[in-house]
Amino acid sequence: MNHTNNIIAFSKELTWDDLPFKVRDYTKLCLLDLLGVAASGAGTKLSNIACGYAALDMSGTIPMIFDGRKASVAGVAMAGGMTIDSLDGHDGFNPAKGHAGCGLFPALYAVAQDNKSISGQQFLLTLAIGYELACRAALAQHATVSDYHTSGAWVAVAIAGVASRMMKLSLEQTSHAMGIAEYHGPRSQMMRCIDHPTMLKDGSGWGALCGVSAARMAKAGFTGAPALTLQTKHWHDLGENWLITKQYFKPYPVCRWAQAPIAAVLDLKQIYDFSSTDVASVHITSFYEAVRLGQKKVTSTEEAQYSTSFPCAIALVHGNILPEHIADDALKDPEIQRLSSVLTISEDDHANLVFPGSRLARADITLKNGQVLSSTWFEPKWDASVPPTKKELTKKFRDYAIPVLGKTRTKEIYEAVFNLDRSDTQQLFRLISSPIQKPVANVS
Repeated sequence: MNHTNNIIAFSKELTWDDLPFKVRDYTKLCLLDLLGVAASGAGTKLSNIACGYAALDMSGTIPMIFDGRKASVAGVAMAGGMTIDSLDGHDGFNPAKGHAGCGLFPALYAVAQDNKSISGQQFLLTLAIGYELACRAALAQHATVSDYHTSGAWVAVAIAGVASRMMKLSLEQTSHAMGIAEYHGPRSQMMRCIDHPTMLKDGSGWGALCGVSAARMAKAGFTGAPALTLQTKHWHDLGENWLITKQYFKPYPVCRWAQAPIAAVLDLKQIYDFSSTDVASVHITSFYEAVRLGQKKVTSTEEAQYSTSFPCAIALVHGNILPEHIADDALKDPEIQRLSSVLTISEDDHANLVFPGSRLARADITLKNGQVLSSTWFEPKWDASVPPTKKELTKKFRDYAIPVLGKTRTKEIYEAVFNLDRSDTQQLFRLISSPIQKPVANVS
């Protein structure tokens, strides 16, 4: 059996009993986090446009996540990936400079809805396998191409692999599916979105569409060239070193590159207990990519998410960053706009050297009385080396979900996720496929 076939055999033959308990727990936590982000993201303009397009031009019988309108397998996968990506609060993998779960989950949800027999345990297992395939495809692709491309490029390959498992494709068909997905995956230049923040985001929706489409075409007999990402050294410890346990989680719904600066300014705010109105100026020292998040005056959610200065300003005013703080109406806050305008940022050689494994930043805040407050170096909160507790991640899920779903539905989703290995998928799918009726105001 050749190298590629070994990888495909792993993806097809792994069982729930083969998963370490830590991997099982992480898979549930990743799923819970993705669902919280999806629930809150469903209210964005981006999600509404994507779901509307899928319902109109990609008709089918499967309800879209937190939308209720129906579309094809590919349409549901695409719209779900874009909905999660719209909020930019989902998990990620430092070495890949991108996100596996955002595209994986909605794609697997769509395929599972089309193949009704899959159990909850099998769904979790397939999601866990997807993270392993995606993270290694990412490492392989980043090592073999010169441009920094979006996550959709490599997550498409992983989705093709795990969708093939769900659809019971043969080893040969799966190989074709992954080759098709790699060939057509959206290898877009990520820094274009950084420099011009729009609804393009990280390509996860297109990657999800590409991955499930590749599997369905391979099933029909469409052939593809061998996937080059399956032929590198990055697969040698597959099944031994579980990369799903190396995912970071985001405490805030903005670009990961801005989150070390946020941690630094919040630390100073906590230590010295000053008001945002006391601040005269802020200087951030960080790595090159954080400096590229240069948007100061923002007019959209996307511009707020791909900025360093604006999220730091939000954090100084509110002491936190929640989805409502980056909604369109909140962007006009004059104090946040003021603080964003007086923030400057510069590069540090060491911070550049350790990126992307570490994302470092420190802050210097000058108060109006002339006092200068300086932080130590910070990494983003909830990095893989210091992950959030289950309690912390549950609080984030509740903070994101309750305002749009209400307490009852939020609790039911939480219970369905953590009981999924002992049940079928239908209860969870029913809860997440129903549309959001109306916002629930003033719910703690």
